[in-house]
Amino acid sequence: MGSMTHEIPVTQARAELADLINRVVYGGERVVVTRHGKPLVALVSAADLERLENEAEPAAEEQVISSVSSLGTSLSAPGERRRFGIAAEHRGEEPR
Repeated sequence: MGSMTHEIPVTQARAELADLINRVVYGGERVVVTRHGKPLVALVSAADLERLENEAEPAAEEQVISSVSSLGTSLSAPGERRRFGIAAEHRGEEPR
């Protein structure tokens, strides 16, 4: 469905909220609410929001994978302990 985007000032949006909700849900519109001519918020249907979030998830996962792989090798655990001044270390269970 091709979504039409409509801009409306926040003062007008307050007065027409019920109508805007109907236009978004039933008319498939996206409404950008503006203040002083600058975009403030957007009204989209719940189905549209879910689609947008699902499209964004793979990109976010790719960014995390890229960030982690670019770290390369990190300091060893003993190196980290020295770096942060951590004196204690886990030794597992003691024999009984």
